[in-house]
This record gives sequence, C-alpha cells and structure tokens, in this order.
Amino acid sequence: MYCLDSTFCIDLANGVPGAIDKAHELDRRKERLAIAAPGLTEFLVGAFAQGGKRLARALEFVSQLEVLDVTEPLAVDAARLGGECARRGTSVGNLDLIVAAVAKHHRATILTKDSDFSKIPGIAVETY
Repeated sequence: MYCLDSTFCIDLANGVPGAIDKAHELDRRKERLAIAAPGLTEFLVGAFAQGGKRLARALEFVSQLEVLDVTEPLAVDAARLGGECARRGTSVGNLDLIVAAVAKHHRATILTKDSDFSKIPGIAVETY
C-alpha cells in the first residue's frame, strides 16, 4: 500500500510530469492507494481556496483513495517518533510525524517529495 503525501497529490493536480508518471505506474501495478487524514486536509486546503473545477477534480481524486484515520495510539506513536528525531538532532513537523505514524501502522510506503520523511526512523519512503 502507498500512503500518498500531500506533496504528491498537489504535484499530480498541478500536472508535474514525475507525479503523473508515478501515478500511471501505480495504476498499472494496481497498487492500493491511501492518504492519511492530515495529508488529506493539507491537500484539500488549496483546492478549496481555488474552488471551481480544481476543487471538483481534487474531491473526485480523493474519493478514490482510502482515508487512514488518526487514532489516539497513532498520535502517541507520532509523538514517540518526534522524540526520536529530536534526540538525533533533527526536526520534523508534527503533521509529517502523524502521517508517518499512520503509514507505519498500515505498513504503507509514503510517496512524497518531502525530504523530512527520510529523517524519521523506521518509515518506508519513496520519491518520484
């Protein structure tokens, strides 16, 4: 399973060639695609701001994804991951930590261009 980060969704919506190529590859391989609830919010904020056809396309796209919810144990795991990063001297945003914990729980690979995910121990990350 792939957990799509908001960077991938935004790049796909903006027609970035690497994101489009990766989306076609995942479709050909019939990969299971999901998005963590915080990533869904990050992606849709821009779509709602633009409105119109952009919003309609974004909502259609996310309707095809499995949305992975955040539970209390996952929130605690995100904090643990953040603590590990802090002990290593690295800083990672809280939303990225939550997305990472959700993806880890579901044994999903995070598809992103955000280099912060590579700083989080024990997380499978793929770029495009």
